[in-house]
This record gives sequence, structure tokens and C-alpha cells, in this order.
Amino acid sequence: MSKRQSSLIFVLSLVISGIILLQMGFYVLSILAGWNMKFNLIAVCHSWLKAIGLSSLKYVLDGLVIYTLLLLLWKIGSQFIQTARMKRRFQPYKEANLTTELSQTYGSGKEEILVLSHPTPMAFTMGFVNPRIIVTTGLIHFLTQEELKAVISHEMYHKKNRDPLKVFLLSLSSSMMWYIPIQKWFHQQYQVIQEVLADEYAIKQQETSVNLGSALLKMLKLGRQEKMPFTYVSFAATSVNYRIEYMLNPLKGIQLRLPLKILFISLTIFSLICGLFIYALA
Repeated sequence: MSKRQSSLIFVLSLVISGIILLQMGFYVLSILAGWNMKFNLIAVCHSWLKAIGLSSLKYVLDGLVIYTLLLLLWKIGSQFIQTARMKRRFQPYKEANLTTELSQTYGSGKEEILVLSHPTPMAFTMGFVNPRIIVTTGLIHFLTQEELKAVISHEMYHKKNRDPLKVFLLSLSSSMMWYIPIQKWFHQQYQVIQEVLADEYAIKQQETSVNLGSALLKMLKLGRQEKMPFTYVSFAATSVNYRIEYMLNPLKGIQLRLPLKILFISLTIFSLICGLFIYALA
């Protein structure tokens, strides 16, 4: 499994959404500031629609721009509000001694690992600027010491790679750019690849897959955990069955099978956008 694959997926998704958002941003600014953006893609679309007698469809384009930008602001705003709210809720459940102990044992000594007093076994990483690993006392009692070490090593990879932020950006792109369906595929595949890479990191730290595999099996028996209303990366939330299969047969690897129909539709839409933009610059 290569980190290059996840990096490529991440970059491609952001490039696609970035190009479209940049054009929409220019379009809104041209309206608000009275700019003459002759090279703007949306303006070109308007002129084309008018030329072929479909000028009424420009309102559909306007609606799409307004919808996308409002959705962008709402998603970002709600994410920060929900994250701040959950952090406040976590404080009364903080186990100070265990937090210090685990942070010193597995981290740099700072409070990189927050232990919460809660009976449900959970381990996840949250936060965009300074990600933190959250584990519960239920998980500590549920796993052996070596299994717990494997789980924390797994989450430490997500923390170092800033996966909560990257997963949020991909989720944001896929929900906003729903008319480019490959974005959803990018989001899903990135999560799977990163979970496998985090597993590989944890296995290298202990030089065995026994403890990580045992922890995954135990979490699998518990069933699906309730999803929280903010972006995070959870140890047992993504492709658990697949990850166990991969650990049993690592030589098999992950086959990234592009969905041909979705790829064709996405390429058609993106090519149309690029073609309009090239025409505008000509």
C-alpha cells in the first residue's frame, strides 16, 4: 500500500473542487463589486445559453452557484460549532491521571491523548490544527495493554498525517460537487487507504499484526458505533472487515478499481467545464 495513492486522490479531488469554486467565487465578486470578469466561466455559460435561446437557464446556474457557496459556508460553520461543542462536553469526563499517563507513554508528554470516562470502547482522532487522540476508559478496560498500544499507534498515524482535516476537505468536496460523482469515490477510497496505512504503521511499531488484528476483531464484535456530528477518524469506523482480510493476506494489496461509468460522467462534466474555460480565454 502506497501513500502516493492517497496523496494523488487527495490532490485530484481538491484540484477539481478548487477550479469550480474559484470560478464561482469570481462570479459572485463580479456581481457584488461590479467587476467585468470577461474570462469568467459562468459569464461565458450565460452568453452561450442566451445565444442558443436558453437564457432562462442562467437562473439555474445562478441557483447552483448560490447553493454551492451557501452549502460551503454552512458545512464549515457547522463543523466548527459541533467540534467546539463536543470539546466542551468532553471536559467533565476527562480522566486527568490517565490522560497524563498515556500521553507520556505513547506521545511527546503533552496532552496528545485525551482519556474520557465512558463505558463504550472508542478510539478516534479529531481536530484540524492540533489533532488529538481520544480514547475511553471502556476501551482501556476492553483491550489488553499490547492491543491498546496497537490502537494508539494506529491513531497516532492519523494524527501525524492530519487525517481529520483531509477527510473533512474531501467530504466537503464530495457533498458540494455532487454533480461530479467521482468526488464521492475519492472520499471513500481515501478513507480506506489511510486506514490500511495506519494499520501498517501500527504493525511496524510492534513488528507483529497479532495485537492490532485482535483489537479489530473485538471492536467488530461490538458492532457499528454511533456516528458523531463532527469530522473525526475512528479506529473501528471504516472497512474493518476489509482491513482484517488485508492483514491476513497483505500481499494481495488494495485494488483501486475505478468505477468506469462514474469516471466517464465525471470526465465528461469536467472536460466540458475545461472546454468552456479554454474558449473564454481564446
